[in-house]
Amino acid sequence: MVRRYDPERRDRIIDAAIRVVGAKGIAGLSHRSVAAEADVPLGSTTYHFASLDELLIAALRRSNENFAVVMRESEALADPDAGLAEELAGLLGAYFSGGRGRAELEYELYLAALRRPALRPVAAEWTDGTAELLSRRTDPATARALIALMDGICLQVLLTGGEYDEAYAREMLGRIAR
Repeated sequence: MVRRYDPERRDRIIDAAIRVVGAKGIAGLSHRSVAAEADVPLGSTTYHFASLDELLIAALRRSNENFAVVMRESEALADPDAGLAEELAGLLGAYFSGGRGRAELEYELYLAALRRPALRPVAAEWTDGTAELLSRRTDPATARALIALMDGICLQVLLTGGEYDEAYAREMLGRIAR
């Protein structure tokens, strides 16, 4: 038996899982649906991810990293003279500017941790990493409060079908950051 070397296969499977969840929700995720989306043999998905929870963990970690990169690359978050509330509100605005699809997908994966305990540590990784980043500008308790408010604002936008209101976010984040 000859095996073809395919170092990107695992990443393609993760990306395919993210697309499947985006199109069909968590309920539509299966090794078979991901294999079809990734255009790989079914055995490849089970080789790289023995369970759906392992695949969801990888997808959640990848999704978390997308916003974390944006936050880490923000020069204003690192600048003690820049307005923290203004920058966070702007980052949320940029997050929603690409449409609701990405936000819906990321929150669906994030909230899957409610029913799948294996995902909880990965969901906590994002919160902990973001709190550590924000703690460079404020105390740890305020950093966590800012994260909770950002999550709440995002969920309200997604659940109500409303538009993201950057001015409102800036005002509320400012109240906590003071």
